Amino acid sequence: MPRMFGTDGVRGLANRDLTAQLALDLGDAAVRVLGSDSARPEQPTGRRRALIGRDTRVSGDFLSNALAAGMSAGGFDVIDAGIIPTPGVAYLTSVLNVEMGAVISASHNPMPDNGIKFFARGGFKLPDSKEDEVEDVLGQDWDRPTGAGVGRVSHDSNTATNMYIDHLVATIAPIVDGTQTKPLKGLRVVADCANGATSVVAPEALRRAGADVVVINASPDGYNINKNAGSTHPEQLQAMVKASQADLGVAFDGDADRCLAVDEDGTLVNGDQIMGILARAKQREGKLNHNTLVVTVMSNLGLKLALKDMGITTVQTNVGDRYVLEEMLKGDYSLGGEQSGHVINREFATTGDGTLTALTLCKEVVDSGRSLKSLAADFPQLPQQLINVPNVDKMAAKTNKAVLAAVAREEELLGDTGRVLLRPSGTEPLVRVMAEAATQEQADAVTARLAQVVADELGL
Repeated sequence: MPRMFGTDGVRGLANRDLTAQLALDLGDAAVRVLGSDSARPEQPTGRRRALIGRDTRVSGDFLSNALAAGMSAGGFDVIDAGIIPTPGVAYLTSVLNVEMGAVISASHNPMPDNGIKFFARGGFKLPDSKEDEVEDVLGQDWDRPTGAGVGRVSHDSNTATNMYIDHLVATIAPIVDGTQTKPLKGLRVVADCANGATSVVAPEALRRAGADVVVINASPDGYNINKNAGSTHPEQLQAMVKASQADLGVAFDGDADRCLAVDEDGTLVNGDQIMGILARAKQREGKLNHNTLVVTVMSNLGLKLALKDMGITTVQTNVGDRYVLEEMLKGDYSLGGEQSGHVINREFATTGDGTLTALTLCKEVVDSGRSLKSLAADFPQLPQQLINVPNVDKMAAKTNKAVLAAVAREEELLGDTGRVLLRPSGTEPLVRVMAEAATQEQADAVTARLAQVVADELGL
């Protein structure tokens, strides 16, 4: 059977794939795997704690209640932080001395979907091995606590949100002599909150740092998360930046672990360009560990070539910010991320944080004295094309001789001016065929030829 946990937790259609019963069972299993028997001085003997947060989906109500029930029945005291960005849960898990954190969110997915992901003590996403342990004990009976051994559930959204905002603002605007500094003063920013979890957090953090903020899509009603808004639908943001004569715009997804940007002309600035801008800034400040940026196989070759000219090395991982973080921890790197806008800044966070990315990007615009358009132009993107080839034996893409020979031919034709990538989907029977080249026509032609070979050779 396939793993229940995907690249970012358990996901599915809420109340069909992801039910209240499954949430209850996941809470029950998580406390068994992630709980620690060691008591801490400030707690009664044996008391253990977990933190839960969620995005704005209507299904988050019943799922968070069910997850909290499973955890408290397993003997954990549960702090329900309510609606808060995913990186907010990661941060609070690291500073509140809790055994684990959990987020109910399906990120950028449509509203009917939802998901559950866990953070271990310290605020880090679980490795595959721990997720497998949770899955192994799922639904199993065990000697559950009774009487005073069961946990309590408390709700404190305001304190959690304010602690997280304080942390975010302090990353670029420390308090000096009791006064909040305003490093973004004079900068006009449009923030598209996707009617999601950062609808309160991002506007407040940007304003407290001194920015003049125009806010759109920050009126969540449980049903409009990601709907024609946010990082997956930047069209409204692009129009608003131009209409309001803003310096730039930032777009978040539903749980605000990613951020894309828009320059003053309304042109989209993707995650690769944002990472390039922030990597150079860290290099200038002496904070880019080992002069290295961690990227995934999907990052554009243009980013890597531009960084190479700046003396910055890139290290490549599989797709998924958890794999980026694993590489960052292994090599002691300070910055990494994905083209989609997940950026991990280890100086301040243990996971991708869209609001943190927005703040640091805005500060670099101010510090450099340059426009976002000018900064992004230093990281030109090679023309790229991506074709999904469905209904194929996706795993055979790595071994089929005809497919491998076709890839080798195209790589030889492109030389140093481009690259090709065949990547099996993690959830569907399809292969993603991607090419980058000096021209869009060349990229289109390469992907079309390779997609045809994949369809002919691997069709089911």
